[in-house]
Amino acid sequence: MNFFDTHAHVNFNAFKDDGQDLLRRCLEAGMSVVNIGSQYSTSKRAVEYAHKFSNCVYAAVGIHPVHLKKGSFTHVDPEELTKEEIPTVGEVFDYVKYLELAKGEKVVAIGEVGLDYHHFEENDDVDFLKNLQKETLLKFIELANEVQKPMMFHCWDGYDDLLEILEKNPVAKKGIIHSFIGSYKTANKFIALGYKLGLNGIITYGDGYDRLIKEIDLKNFVLETDCPYLTPRPLEKGARNEPLFVNHVAQKIADVKGISIEEVAKITSQNAKEILGL
Repeated sequence: MNFFDTHAHVNFNAFKDDGQDLLRRCLEAGMSVVNIGSQYSTSKRAVEYAHKFSNCVYAAVGIHPVHLKKGSFTHVDPEELTKEEIPTVGEVFDYVKYLELAKGEKVVAIGEVGLDYHHFEENDDVDFLKNLQKETLLKFIELANEVQKPMMFHCWDGYDDLLEILEKNPVAKKGIIHSFIGSYKTANKFIALGYKLGLNGIITYGDGYDRLIKEIDLKNFVLETDCPYLTPRPLEKGARNEPLFVNHVAQKIADVKGISIEEVAKITSQNAKEILGL
């Protein structure tokens, strides 16, 4: 089985000691991996990793919306087991610098970019930050359309706004709604616009997404880990996630749909290659 992890962060500090070895193990297992940037430094590192491997390791470049504010936010995992204070850089989008990265042959998407209304702190100017996220997203859509590449969208508590933006500002090559946690109705709206939905370890934490998995055609899903976060069950809670663990996400989909994990691997990998132009 050849799995495709469409959203990994092996370019993050959690993998600073063993990232390249881990990616080699992925390749030995027949996997493909896209490392996703969340600011300029990690975007650049994702591109560097992609070029260290001849095939099957790719990059996406972008600014996670939380990094538009300088300071920090408290990341609480979905099962509320751990809390982590994450510093944010307050990056100002530089079109020229990102364009240079985005043109790279191993860069398959622009992202992760999008809207995050979940991580606002008590003293934040929420209206200002929401507008800054929207304005930056529009600039990244312009960039994606210039280089003719799809996008990788982060969205938390902002699906209505993201849908409105994508309806009014179409992305030529579409893309992936990463870590989708919306409703069945919302899912179909994104699918109607031509987007794939990224499913990760969150779907293994219970049966909350079983209806979504069961009723939506497999052709609309791609697999992801979002590693080092969102470690799927039955693995130990709070353990570092890795691309190789995407098989547990696939197994959950297979169990809910009543099909083989081999079929899930095959179709979701085809979907990933299609949407990423590979």
